[in-house]
Amino acid sequence: MANRKKRASSRSTATLDAIALLKADHRGVEKLFAQFEKARSESKKEDLAQRICRELQVHTRIEEELFYPAFLEATQDKELHHEAEIEHEGAKRLIAEIEGSGPDDEYYDAKVKVLSEMIKHHVKEEEQRDGMFAEARKSEMDLAFIGEQMLERKKELMNGAGVNARRGVSSRPQMESH
Repeated sequence: MANRKKRASSRSTATLDAIALLKADHRGVEKLFAQFEKARSESKKEDLAQRICRELQVHTRIEEELFYPAFLEATQDKELHHEAEIEHEGAKRLIAEIEGSGPDDEYYDAKVKVLSEMIKHHVKEEEQRDGMFAEARKSEMDLAFIGEQMLERKKELMNGAGVNARRGVSSRPQMESH
């Protein structure tokens, strides 16, 4: 009850809790994939593919840095956690291939299509009735607080503070060299 009350009061000051933020990201990327499928010009496809890759890189970073560790700590559900991490790894490899090529690559459209299918599968698993998001809601996770942290980190990453194309595909955060 106290956790629910804390969550409700935090929602009035923060527009999105962690799950709402992640779902909003999911819907945004779905729209970009749909636009890619309809695009005919190579330049439009390339622009959309780069936007998709950037959005997914930032999304995976905030999930891996903030949401997944909190989820694992709160639920102790290693199975869901590990499966999500492995799905991210596969997507990151394909993102790197897409970023390293272009519309002149005869497999470019196929790579984006397969990435779309991978992401649809991953999103379905996270959002389904017994998926990661449902388990997180049942747990003691402070989703409003985590959402605020994720939103702040997302803003940093989208503004280029801490992510670039190659870092975005690494499996773990790397140390900055000064």
